[in-house]
Amino acid sequence: MEHDFWHERWESNRIGFHGSKPNPLLVEHFHALSLTAGARVFVPLCGKTLDIHWLLSQGHRVAGAELSELAIRQLFEELGVEPDISDLGDVKRYSADGIDIFVGDVFALAKTMLGPVDAVFDRAALVALPQDMRPSYAPHIANITGHAPQLLISFEYDQSLFDGPPFSIEIQELKTLYGGSYQLSSLARVDIAGGMRGADATENVWLLSQLMIG
Repeated sequence: MEHDFWHERWESNRIGFHGSKPNPLLVEHFHALSLTAGARVFVPLCGKTLDIHWLLSQGHRVAGAELSELAIRQLFEELGVEPDISDLGDVKRYSADGIDIFVGDVFALAKTMLGPVDAVFDRAALVALPQDMRPSYAPHIANITGHAPQLLISFEYDQSLFDGPPFSIEIQELKTLYGGSYQLSSLARVDIAGGMRGADATENVWLLSQLMIG
């Protein structure tokens, strides 16, 4: 996906993907990660999602990655905090108490920049990437997070009817992308009311737990 595509979406305020409340599937299934208070949760391609507000309200710390600096300026404005901004070369870090957002290409984010995380919440990252980028994205996120457990949301619909994002991702592709590093457990499969652009669609919630080798 070209960077200009996402910059244009934010600059023209074409952000229908931005929910008006925390994702209900996050709220319902977050407990499956079994995190303790103060855990640090990484949200890739986060935009200004209200999921971040919810995670902070639950006493967790948040790290995020987002291409659009405009989105992150709006995020901190809506949080009502003034961020410290650091130039890390290929990315910038916007930081405040309990939150660090890295602005730039997620593939430029290194493990040493991100620091330790306890879990990943992927609601809008994997499904935003076209098929040819997903085999690079999945191991990159696993690597920079130390294979932290993930709560991942995906969609399934007839991709021939229209193109994403969000893209349809079949179960077999998820197993190919993550099966070598994680145990995949299905937590929920929910029909999307009204479908997606008129097509029948489902939303799937997955728990990715690190495989124990040996």
